[in-house]
Amino acid sequence: MLNVNNIEVIYDDVILVLKGLSLEVKEGQVVALLGANGAGKTTTLKAISGLLKVEDGEVTDGTIEFMGTRIDKKDAEEIVQLGIFQVMEGRCVFENLTAYENLIAATRTRRSRKEIRERFDTVLEYFPILKSRKNSLAGYLSGGEQQMLVIGRALMAKTRLMMLDEPSLGLSPILVAEIFKIIKKVNEEQNITVFLVEQNAHLALSIAEHGYVMENGKVVLDDSVDRLRENEDIKMFYLGLTEMGAKRSYRDAKFYKRRKRWLT
Repeated sequence: MLNVNNIEVIYDDVILVLKGLSLEVKEGQVVALLGANGAGKTTTLKAISGLLKVEDGEVTDGTIEFMGTRIDKKDAEEIVQLGIFQVMEGRCVFENLTAYENLIAATRTRRSRKEIRERFDTVLEYFPILKSRKNSLAGYLSGGEQQMLVIGRALMAKTRLMMLDEPSLGLSPILVAEIFKIIKKVNEEQNITVFLVEQNAHLALSIAEHGYVMENGKVVLDDSVDRLRENEDIKMFYLGLTEMGAKRSYRDAKFYKRRKRWLT
């Protein structure tokens, strides 16, 4: 479905952020992208969604293809029309619009009023709390309600690939568990492919089928989720576990043997 082939991304014509990054997302999957702060995870999503341009970023080498169509030179508006929807980190609701207006704002890609009503009903099935909040200004919703709202916006659009950037950020553990459960349900019931950026590796690996690990603008490891969970480096560095299963601080870890996947 999505093929990112050896891309480089430069900001402000001088800052090299992505350095030959490659990955793929198969249709129907939930794929996780793991990595520390500054690894380039959000830049990867923005390269795919076309949002780099608003930050003076550019894909300077390599290609990005979605359903066989090259998209790395397309504008964000064209890309969302193809069915790629990025749910931004920090939720990014339209604060001065109601929850209902936020949802309707995502329906530009839909022409039929009947289809819009059906999608609205679908959103309320997954997030019933939004029914009682639909006339409330989005800026006054709780953090959890705002996260539900922005995922709901993705459902309102003709989304085929939903890209989520740190959906657990700033939320209570109970809300996080609920939202991740809904993300998986949306994937299975609505046939929406999910590409998930998440620092909480436990959560990401609990719903994903395949995972990638980034460091310094490159993918250094990728594998099935089952194999990643058993990888000693992943256990130590991302899950905070020693070989004995005890919690361990990152600062106490003396060694982290990174397995490099060199691009040809």
